[in-house]
Amino acid sequence: MTTVRDLQTMAGEEPITMLTAYDAATAEIVDESGVDVVLVGDSMGNAVLGHENTLPVTVDEVASHVGAVARGTEDALVVADMPFLSFGADESESVKNCGRMLKEEGANAVKLESGPHTIELTERLADLGIPVMAHLGLTPQSVNQTGYTQQADGREEAETILDLAREHEAAGAFALVLEHVPANLAAQVTEAIDIPTIGIGAGGQCDGQVLVFTDVVGMAERSPPFAEQFGDVRSEMREAVSEYVDAVESGSFPTADHASRSEELDDLY
Repeated sequence: MTTVRDLQTMAGEEPITMLTAYDAATAEIVDESGVDVVLVGDSMGNAVLGHENTLPVTVDEVASHVGAVARGTEDALVVADMPFLSFGADESESVKNCGRMLKEEGANAVKLESGPHTIELTERLADLGIPVMAHLGLTPQSVNQTGYTQQADGREEAETILDLAREHEAAGAFALVLEHVPANLAAQVTEAIDIPTIGIGAGGQCDGQVLVFTDVVGMAERSPPFAEQFGDVRSEMREAVSEYVDAVESGSFPTADHASRSEELDDLY
């Protein structure tokens, strides 16, 4: 099984692959494909729960999906993405919510959308044995402040991200997600810290990459510009469902092969 230490050893030596999953069946596919890290992202808000953004996602919803993914995963590291307002306001409540994901649901680590407010929390969690993956750049839980545009185009904000990356490393974060920032900034952050960086819309010089499962397989109706569709599952699913409807309506399904008979029941009525 992939561990936090394994990821740190891979940094700069072997590309790290991370992909989201939200249920056991998907987790099995992702795990069997050799992905190193399965992120149970709060992106479930957009990807599977029908919300416009991630803000409505609750701790209970994340916990339920983390448990399902953990049960479907054997080899990959399972990371629980902590939802909006589940951390950062009160330390004891933050620790309780994060600890629940490991203690009750089977996650191996948590991810926090990070800022100055998560430095001390990261240190506290690490001290308690809860591995923390930090997340800088575009943080979707801050959508009402930042929108979904690329972050850190200017020097001041870029320097802030670099400083925060160093501070979270010092606080004990084992890895750092960099989302939708200039590629040259991501490259410099990767060079400046020893923990692995995992990029999404941050260029190819990070230690690893992460994408949302529904984008990768082509299930999503729309994908962000930095994503890539490696399949067209949406069309295949639509075709399969249409064929099922046609088969039922035409009477070609089910056939005698899809059910059994008991001769004792032939004269029941």
